[in-house]
Amino acid sequence: DMTHLIYPTTNFKAIEQVTVERGEGCYVWDNHGNKYLEGLAGLWCTALGYGNQEVIATATEQMNKLTFNHMFGGKTHQVAIDLADKLADMIPMKDAVISFGNSGSDANDTHIKLLRYYHEAIGKPHCRKIIARERSYHGVTVAAASLTGLPVTQNHFDLPIDALGILRTDHPHYYRGKQGEETEVEFVDRIVGNLEAMILREGPDTIAAFIAEPITGASGVIVPPEGYYQKVQAVLNRYDIMFWADEVITGFGRTGSDFGCNTMGIESPDMMTFAKQLSSAYMPISASAINREMYTAMIEQTATAGAFGHGYTYSGHPVACAVALKVLEIYQRDEIFEKAAITGKYLQKRLAEFSDHPLVGEVRGSGLLGAIELVADKKTGQPFVGGAVGGYAQKMAQDSGLLIRAVAGSSLGFCPPLIITEPQIDELIGKVSIALDKTLEHCHKHSLIV
Repeated sequence: DMTHLIYPTTNFKAIEQVTVERGEGCYVWDNHGNKYLEGLAGLWCTALGYGNQEVIATATEQMNKLTFNHMFGGKTHQVAIDLADKLADMIPMKDAVISFGNSGSDANDTHIKLLRYYHEAIGKPHCRKIIARERSYHGVTVAAASLTGLPVTQNHFDLPIDALGILRTDHPHYYRGKQGEETEVEFVDRIVGNLEAMILREGPDTIAAFIAEPITGASGVIVPPEGYYQKVQAVLNRYDIMFWADEVITGFGRTGSDFGCNTMGIESPDMMTFAKQLSSAYMPISASAINREMYTAMIEQTATAGAFGHGYTYSGHPVACAVALKVLEIYQRDEIFEKAAITGKYLQKRLAEFSDHPLVGEVRGSGLLGAIELVADKKTGQPFVGGAVGGYAQKMAQDSGLLIRAVAGSSLGFCPPLIITEPQIDELIGKVSIALDKTLEHCHKHSLIV
């Protein structure tokens, strides 16, 4: 039968592979009763796992009290105010002001508009370019997809990258980006040098911001080398360019500390983007945080215009806000981040055991976020052509009861719920081991290995 659904980020010739029916804790079940360990927390998001009764009760209670209210034209509700206050209190930014949306994509879109609105307000409309990196992922709306540096999200969409003033700089993946015998320090100095050269070429006064995920997700979990962000921030500060941290995946305990910025030593970003673990994905909600200075500069302009002409029907949706507030409370009360830092070290140690596997080029990660890169030639690091081998490994994992995702060609991404236990990590590793051995067999059989 033909379906009436257009599936997101899917090959339309390969739809409906798994029908997920229910979830509990770190597991989901399909419509045939097969049980899977959820190794990617859905899409890097279900931090508290499935079926948390406390969160469900909070949503129910809020629905009974106030199902919906918009926030246009001076209307508000307490739960959105409380969430903004709570978030501003938690994040590594001083005196943040927050706009709510529904997804990481629309939150990054909002930031592009905020940057333009702000620079217009301070009399610098020419300052509107944004530097994004190769192999970045910032979402799929027209503007966010233009920031994203992955071919699959850009090809065939004719995105207005130049019109939006988006510039590209190097990705910070040493394993894939190093030239010759370059050390990590030399690699960092070269790519940061390229960044500075581009800023000077474009004109520093035309560049509004530099956007980065502290550690990337969909592009293969790239953990930049030591010192990278310190050197990048030194350059940005020299030319008065804002640092915009996309914490959609790395926020809320994912990387071994509360936020990716703190894990990676990024000092007080000017803008931050959140979604996913903000509500443990129990309700769609995102947040765009800017510093108070930016907000204050825009006040007069909104008064003259009659309104700040941006925001969504569901901005600050009361049920989503109540859920997010409860999730943040649980994170803190149950010391979820601290516990995840410990299990995260264990996951990294166990993943590192695959370093010797004939198919594995690199194992990388931080906290409960990791990747194993599969290569055709272990000695040279020669990648497989296309994503078929990664896809095969993903399928073999699925067949053994583990849901993970092949990202960036043939890297396997890992991002289990923050509540995962060490025995469950052992289970995950066991299933990955089976998948890798079956994939190796497949590669030998089809002469895919050099």
